Amino acid sequence: MKTKGNKKTQVNIVTLGCSKNVVDSEILFTQLKGNGVSVEHEAKDDNSTVVVINTCGFIDNAKQESIDTILRYVDAKEAGLVEKVYVSGCLSHRFKDELAPEIPQVDAWFGTNELPRLLKTLKADYKKELVGERLLTTPAHYAYLKIAEGCDRPCSFCAIPLMRGGHISTPMEGLITQANNLAAKGTKELILIAQDLTYYGLDIYKKRNLAELLDRLADVEGIDWIRLQYAYPAGFPMDVLDVIKNRPNVCNYLDMPLQHGSSEILKLMRRGITREKTENLVDTIRQKLPELALRTTLIAGHPGETEDHFEEMYRFVEKMRFDRLGVFQYSHEIDTHSYSMPDDIPAEIKQERTDLIMELQQGISQELNNEKIGNTYKVLFDRKEGDYFIGRTEFDSPEVDNEVLVSANQYVRLGDFANVKINSAEEFDLYGEVIP
Repeated sequence: MKTKGNKKTQVNIVTLGCSKNVVDSEILFTQLKGNGVSVEHEAKDDNSTVVVINTCGFIDNAKQESIDTILRYVDAKEAGLVEKVYVSGCLSHRFKDELAPEIPQVDAWFGTNELPRLLKTLKADYKKELVGERLLTTPAHYAYLKIAEGCDRPCSFCAIPLMRGGHISTPMEGLITQANNLAAKGTKELILIAQDLTYYGLDIYKKRNLAELLDRLADVEGIDWIRLQYAYPAGFPMDVLDVIKNRPNVCNYLDMPLQHGSSEILKLMRRGITREKTENLVDTIRQKLPELALRTTLIAGHPGETEDHFEEMYRFVEKMRFDRLGVFQYSHEIDTHSYSMPDDIPAEIKQERTDLIMELQQGISQELNNEKIGNTYKVLFDRKEGDYFIGRTEFDSPEVDNEVLVSANQYVRLGDFANVKINSAEEFDLYGEVIP
């Protein structure tokens, strides 16, 4: 059994959920390091004196993972392996009043906007001079750049505004400073994230300013790729397409969650767009940028979704032939607008509909990948696994999209680019050889 205070405090930060949480953990990591605190991110051993769990509360599966992780470290505390367990992030922000009595072994709970209080609890000061500095938990060659916090959209199914609050854009100058600092440390790819990228600037500049931000980031020396994730379709700022077209280091890639292919369900979801307008938007994007890879996500089993509505979504995916696609099963989130509707789709039907869409997408992905055989692409290599070096083209984001595999017998430097000729393809993987 440990004796409290018998060694220097060692903090372990555990990150769950989305890339926005990754950025929050990196900021905490940076502040603690700046205070001289010994800190690790996701330490392999449960022997830190303090564990900070940055939780996700987005949907049921994410909430369960967060709770399971909290219980794991509570058990480690009771076994004398750790001394303090702190919980932060979205789950803590939204449910701490309910969770605290259920898990009294947690020493403190913190919301999404309580970094100074968390630092004070860890006997560290919030250092303003570190704003804009980031110690990465991702590989050094790519980094997420969070350009805004929260969301003002009224989507019926989404609890994000309840956990993250309303949309707050980060001033452009601060983002440029972050980008320059990251580039100076070897970051080659910036992945722009927010709950809604396309809303950027409306609150502080009184206009949608994503295009200007992109244009300025593209001027940062050393940044080879800039990627856009989480673009909202309604009110999409079309001037962004001109920047993608005209700036070589802005990737031909757009992550735009569309959520459904039925106008009736989109209305229930309060998405502010119809299927017809969605198809027109996608057609316009593809006419302007024929090489662009479009990623989307859909929701299966929203309240009121009939077999006919699902069939519409299925035909929508069949027609649009998205480059990348994921499906979430609807999660009945308390205090959202959809929560007032009966969760009337059985779990097995949600799963069946999810499987049908993904089976369709697998076939589409295989066909699109087959078309790449014989072509040569610029690939950024992320890691080595077994007999392969694994990387991505500009058309693929880390962890969620296609990967390019080349034999480990070939010379590849991780974190760098190489030209790769594609020799074969699977549904979500490409195989090739490095071209000198």
